[in-house]
Amino acid sequence: MTEQRPLRILHCFRSPVGGIFRHVRDLVLEHSKAGHEIGILCDSSTGGEHEDRLFDDIRPFLAMGLTRMPMRRHVSLSDLGMLWDTYKNIKSLRPDVLHGHGAKGGVLARLAGSALRVNRYSVARLYTAHGGSLHYSRRSLVGQFVLRMERLQEYFTDALVFICEYERDAYTKKVGRPRTETRLIYNGISERDFELIPTRSDAVHYIYVGMLRDLKGPDLFVEAFAKAERILGRPLSAVMVGDGPDRDRYRDMMIERGLGKRISMLPAMRVQQAFAMSQNLVVPSRAEAMPYIVLEGLGAGKTIIATRVGGIPEALGRDSPALVNPGDSDDLARAMADAIRIPGWHDAAMPPMEHVKSVFSASVMANDVLKLYHDLLEPQSKQAIAAAS
Repeated sequence: MTEQRPLRILHCFRSPVGGIFRHVRDLVLEHSKAGHEIGILCDSSTGGEHEDRLFDDIRPFLAMGLTRMPMRRHVSLSDLGMLWDTYKNIKSLRPDVLHGHGAKGGVLARLAGSALRVNRYSVARLYTAHGGSLHYSRRSLVGQFVLRMERLQEYFTDALVFICEYERDAYTKKVGRPRTETRLIYNGISERDFELIPTRSDAVHYIYVGMLRDLKGPDLFVEAFAKAERILGRPLSAVMVGDGPDRDRYRDMMIERGLGKRISMLPAMRVQQAFAMSQNLVVPSRAEAMPYIVLEGLGAGKTIIATRVGGIPEALGRDSPALVNPGDSDDLARAMADAIRIPGWHDAAMPPMEHVKSVFSASVMANDVLKLYHDLLEPQSKQAIAAAS
């Protein structure tokens, strides 16, 4: 890490689940080890026992503490009170950096940071979308409102961080060419994630790991599984690992198709445990930014079959035969069958491990983010010194 003054860094986001939470945890660990003081502000009404265990893992690295308060997913009048409480909490923590993640976290960090700046408090305001608002279409009224709000908030933003080229291009296309500082900084996984995880003796043919909601494509996984069985002409097995609002619907879907005994469902767990259950990881998302599950799967040496959405082609290679058309269960079934029936398919479809390590490591990500923090704060420090003299 760069030898510069220690910073007080506060990460703001809504839901402590999925990729955003993973991203923040890695930054917390890397930056804390480099001598910086880190805090987290997030929602208190989402997450379960699994997320509580993950918070326990990083709590010793949170010098500024963990602040949890109720945050609704969508904008409502109750946000006014929440914004005031958030501002008071943030002001008491005296951060040098406010980094918002996801749409709601971006609003909180930038509004609170701007209020502090009005009071002559020097703080850097950053925003990483992680997909979020960029999943909306400009053709819908809701989408137009959300994307216009993103444009408006640029006036309160010192830097936009994009986690993949896809996200940067989507922002330019939907919101407009950024009028503030931007950086492309890929998501990265830690050194411990670059360890091959062998499959258990009772391994299944395929595994799905992620949120159980339609955006992530669990229904496509079930449909493609049945079609892969027909392609191969024999029964297969699978496990779906995760929690979410549509869990019961997917269970009913499997039972209706007679797959209840061949596809099992397990609650969210550490990915290392999940990866031991199968060599073949299926990521059937309808939309993504740069999903950590793909990077973690690559680091563990898994064979990944994924939809061509978001930054996934940047991770697997744009010409990889592992990429399938989003929303197309027939194409997904073909790739799932190929992964089993074609010798050497893994080596032909997956990128070299050396490349993954050089581009998608947490140390590279954390260094680049920290450099951006210092680049933003240096002019502010000079201005403060000039104003005081």
